[in-house]
Amino acid sequence: MASVFEYAPAPESRAVVDIAPSYGLFIDGEFVEAAEGKVFKTVSPATEEVLAEIAQAGEADVDRAVKAAHKAFEKWSALPGAERAKYLFRIARIIQERSRELAVLETLDNGKPIKETRDADLPLVAAHFFYYAGWADKLDHAGYGANPRPLGVAGQVIPWNFPLLMLAWKIAPALATGNTVVLKPAETTPLSALFFADICRQAGLPKGVVNILPGYGDAGAAVVAHPDVNKVAFTGSTAVGKEIARTVAGTRKKVTLELGGKGANIVFDDAPIDQAVEGIVNGIFFNQGQVCCAGSRLLVQESIQDELLDSLKRRLSTLRLGDPLDKNTDIGAINSEEQLTRITSLVEQGEAEGAERWSPACELPESGYWFAPTLFTNVTQAHTVARDEIFGPVLSVLTFRTPDEAVAKANNTPYGLSAGIWTEKGSRILAVANKLRAGVVWSNTFNKFDPTSPFGGYKESGFGREGGRHGLEAYLDV
Repeated sequence: MASVFEYAPAPESRAVVDIAPSYGLFIDGEFVEAAEGKVFKTVSPATEEVLAEIAQAGEADVDRAVKAAHKAFEKWSALPGAERAKYLFRIARIIQERSRELAVLETLDNGKPIKETRDADLPLVAAHFFYYAGWADKLDHAGYGANPRPLGVAGQVIPWNFPLLMLAWKIAPALATGNTVVLKPAETTPLSALFFADICRQAGLPKGVVNILPGYGDAGAAVVAHPDVNKVAFTGSTAVGKEIARTVAGTRKKVTLELGGKGANIVFDDAPIDQAVEGIVNGIFFNQGQVCCAGSRLLVQESIQDELLDSLKRRLSTLRLGDPLDKNTDIGAINSEEQLTRITSLVEQGEAEGAERWSPACELPESGYWFAPTLFTNVTQAHTVARDEIFGPVLSVLTFRTPDEAVAKANNTPYGLSAGIWTEKGSRILAVANKLRAGVVWSNTFNKFDPTSPFGGYKESGFGREGGRHGLEAYLDV
């Protein structure tokens, strides 16, 4: 994009990661072929280059993995918490030691900028394992009664937007509480989960405690429906979450669902404009807007709309789109051709409905999946771009006059995952936050995460909490 600065290329080396031509499923501590012999390819979104061929799990593979996890559960759950903690600490340290390798791998397979995988994703991944390692021998003091017991086998299905971080969110508390795991990564981003399987072996984790099954939706459905899976954890779309809820209805399985969002970022007239602009950019253009809690609806107090939009457009004109492995890159590639098609379709619908579209001058690479940062103004609550989760670098701008109007517009959505408030007044932050139906509310910041803090949603954004002490409950018989 156009910039007053000239940046020399600063690419991270691909040589730090060794991607094999093919990978099997990770079941009972070993990499094995799929029962039906099916494979699929994972590609780099930035170049469309095939990175590796991956074994595709089917129902028979899920059954084999669940049996391995069920068998391993007896010994794993019987270990003292302090012994389980040693494995989690070891995993956390290995993740730190291999963080550069894993960051490059994640950028290649996902398309997000290296500075995000390096500075945000990987530190948080290690932090979650460190944090839950600390809980493993303290479960009696977690607030869930004396001697809380693990459930058994946890079936976990994770998305492609934060592949390794979502894995950590789910596997770390499951292992700390004494459960075993069968995890299905997204079909477009299986590599970091398979590298994590190697980390489990490197850490000496007993066989069968963690099983990784790359595959498509049918494999995830088989994990959820398996009768010997005791806990289901899913992060992904609301539509799939509803299907999972129907599948487990009437069973004894515990479930947590972290689904879609249409987060409101509310800027009041006394907010520090420059700071708010940085928060807005981070809220919607981090990971190309492919974030369930993205601040995709900007609610601006009417009196400062023009000033804020001018500043925001200037800032967007300085963002750099391109090679995700370049350390200067702000905006990477969209994860897949399918996702790019969805974003494009919804943006075109927004224009057709009368919203005003703006993007900074931007040259898109010839290969790969790319979408320029996009801003919609003259948006009403009836516009599709203000209602539907686009899951891309697209921001819809609405205005308000009073705090009550801001709250009403922020809550006018079937989702309830996140929100942001920008104001100098602490009393206003507390008053507004208390009225917002959102699982997490950030004040004068956005997209800040910590393993000690619970995360989850209301309404069609799901239920249950991951992270913090609250994240233990879903994996315990309390």
